Amino acid sequence: MNALLTILFLSDTYGGRVHEKRIAAATPYPLPAGSRLLQDLGFLAFTLPQVAILMPTKKPRGQELPWEQQLANQALHHRRLRIEHVNSSVKRCRIVKDRIRLWKAGVRDLVMEDPVATDGLIGINSY
Repeated sequence: MNALLTILFLSDTYGGRVHEKRIAAATPYPLPAGSRLLQDLGFLAFTLPQVAILMPTKKPRGQELPWEQQLANQALHHRRLRIEHVNSSVKRCRIVKDRIRLWKAGVRDLVMEDPVATDGLIGINSY
């Protein structure tokens, strides 16, 4: 997703219960060198070459976070919130969140590509 909140990349679809970290490790991401990747704590060991990883800082046990870290976490939270709004606008298309029973090759990927393309055309991502 870029600064204009347009979805630029979709991985292949996976059936069953596959953790997102395993999908991320198996997918070649087309991020250029110098990019920044916002990720959450479910992807702790995931890295990409020449890409800066932005992740919130956890509070140490029994201690408080320094004020600077709290402000940094809040800034990441606001960015992540905008991204989640875009994701939810794609999921408004019911076919994306329901179980897909289409078994023909390539059709499952089209089910996700159409709502993403429609989201960009309609301009829902004006948050």
